[in-house]
Amino acid sequence: QVQLVESGGGLVQAGGSLRLSCAASGRTSSTYEIGWFRQAPGKEREFVAAITWNSGSTYYGESMKGRFTISRDNAKNTVYLQMNSLKPEDTAVYICAARDTNSGRYDYWGQGTQVTVSS
Repeated sequence: QVQLVESGGGLVQAGGSLRLSCAASGRTSSTYEIGWFRQAPGKEREFVAAITWNSGSTYYGESMKGRFTISRDNAKNTVYLQMNSLKPEDTAVYICAARDTNSGRYDYWGQGTQVTVSS
């Protein structure tokens, strides 16, 4: 099993920044990638960004490119999401997930952290 705990959410004004953290524990060696997703009330879950543990390859959802940066600290088993130039439409619960090496699916999910951007 893999446990994921997010932190760093909060209330910020439009144009501001936040850095989210996703701390992984347990059998992290069974995973090869950590992704961030977000879900706003009444909307479907949206892919934000992902990074692989080994090579650090990254990829982003279209609306996040240029504003969000994902990074990792393998020694701490932690993935970060730096969010800049935040907009009210970025308001959502941000959730990290781990992709299992065998299944290829995001099998492990955290509880999420709330990000609220005021106008």
